[in-house]
Amino acid sequence: MKKLDILEVLKESLSLALKNILSLIGAVLLWIITIWIPYINVGTTIAIMTIPLELSKGQIINPTFIFDAKYRKRMGEVFILWALIYAAVIAGTLFLFIPGIVISFAFSMAIYILLDHNVNPLQAIKLSNDYTYGNKWRMFFIGLLVGLTIGVISGVLTFILGRFIIVNAIITMILMLVSMSWSLSINAIFYRELVSANAVAVE
Repeated sequence: MKKLDILEVLKESLSLALKNILSLIGAVLLWIITIWIPYINVGTTIAIMTIPLELSKGQIINPTFIFDAKYRKRMGEVFILWALIYAAVIAGTLFLFIPGIVISFAFSMAIYILLDHNVNPLQAIKLSNDYTYGNKWRMFFIGLLVGLTIGVISGVLTFILGRFIIVNAIITMILMLVSMSWSLSINAIFYRELVSANAVAVE
């Protein structure tokens, strides 16, 4: 199984994040507008939660992708998948937390596999577990590095610009947007490297 290159994932995901940050903001705004519309809101919510699937294509995404019918078409399977994953994570967490963390990373690609390939929820979970095997701690470490990086930058800027409340608020908002976009892009790279590269085995 392919091993993730930590530095390469960080570099590529940051580039992808900065390239798509405006599109992601647009998608979130469209989701907020439609969250009050019954039935449509199910599809747009699933789309928002699976943004890395679109980002994994490596192009600038179109914010209107959240209206794609495929997100509503398989909502029953998505709900079943989420229920299975949450139950497994909760059960794992009862054993002193660490198993729950491992399971969350093991099943993290399942929702993308379900929507991207013609598989059922149990198959998606199994494939996710197979494709993340040997990379879970790399995935955890990459997420930790991003969190620490954003935290350190935020702390330094807050210390320097603490007296300038408006400027500090603007910088904090920008960092939050970059952090969100970067995290989603990291999952996109995970999916591309661990799943899409083995697409023949998924079909």
